[in-house]
Amino acid sequence: MHDLTPLIAEALPSLVSLRHDLHQHPEIAFQEHATAARVAARLAALPGMTVRTGVAGTGVFATLDGDRPGPCVALRADMDALPMTEETGLPYASRVPGCAHACGHDGNVACLVGAAVVLAAIRDELRGPVRFVFQPAEENGGGGRLVCEAGALEAPPAAAVFALHAWAELPVGTIGVRAGPAMASTDAIDIVIHGSGTHAASPHRGIDPILVAAHMITALQSIVSRNLDPAQPAVITIARVEAGTTYNVIPDRATLRGTLRTMSAEMRVQASDAIRRVAEHTAEAFGARAEVRLTTGYPALVNDADSAAHIARVGRAVLGTAAVREQPVSLGGEDFAYYLQRVPGALWRIGADTSDGARVVPLHSSRFDFPDAAIPVGVRMHCEAVRRFDAGMERVIGQ
Repeated sequence: MHDLTPLIAEALPSLVSLRHDLHQHPEIAFQEHATAARVAARLAALPGMTVRTGVAGTGVFATLDGDRPGPCVALRADMDALPMTEETGLPYASRVPGCAHACGHDGNVACLVGAAVVLAAIRDELRGPVRFVFQPAEENGGGGRLVCEAGALEAPPAAAVFALHAWAELPVGTIGVRAGPAMASTDAIDIVIHGSGTHAASPHRGIDPILVAAHMITALQSIVSRNLDPAQPAVITIARVEAGTTYNVIPDRATLRGTLRTMSAEMRVQASDAIRRVAEHTAEAFGARAEVRLTTGYPALVNDADSAAHIARVGRAVLGTAAVREQPVSLGGEDFAYYLQRVPGALWRIGADTSDGARVVPLHSSRFDFPDAAIPVGVRMHCEAVRRFDAGMERVIGQ
């Protein structure tokens, strides 16, 4: 087998440069045109690589043919940035106002491009093709579902799919992975409370939707603690309240917006029913009316047990036993869940914390930056997950 260390070392400067360039020029969901062009150009220059662009708008598929027959393994990276302002002060900080790579997708892309470079250099030992998927719109828009529908895991059919994502709670040099349910479904909550407006000095002459909203928010918080199984992770958050225009007018209506996160289809249905019931009955108790809309988002992300075990084995072999952590359940959402509904696989976390005991800078913070030191870890893990995907693993997944 080839020694990957010099190959990764040779590729690393260009990968760091690519990440910094992407970081300076972030693009939000379905606007990743320049990002996709940079990725496609890098891939097209590699031997044995077939590249397809314009998938689901801005997605990129690339297939590397192995020199020997075997199962296809797919690897995925997300390309989109967040609509927020960066405050890192870095020399390569975002040059796009109100847009930043605060979730580390620039690093995810750099790691997968690096894996393509290295795997193309060792084609002679690859048993089966490798599919590289660079998808748009993970943060908002469900790009994962769209690229799956466009054939991300087909022609050739993937036997397994893997992805990494930056994780600020893990130190650089470590990884985290979890078998089974790992991330939550993400549903949007919109509630419009219809009351009756009046002068603020005469609240008894109307029905105050703001008062109803206050009681409703408190009541909704009781669903998780009193209506759902406490052993099953779930969260209901009202994150936005809209009502009124001035100091002395009680408005006709108030609007609540938030999110429901659950880890199972059963819990998702139970919580949705409870939200609708609590909202409608709370409003009714005050003489108001609640209009409730729940919009289905990403499904829960469920890692295949054998695939998660494969990543853990690879991590222990190439990074050391102490570097592999069991990842706790997260109530964040991830549209990699759509891939896992179609093909066995696993999403794993790559350590992105360089705080050295100081306060961790979390994902989606205006100060977060994917550390360059994590890139070689991600490249090595991607490559080893592919070339150690042996016949035994294929048989397990095929059962």
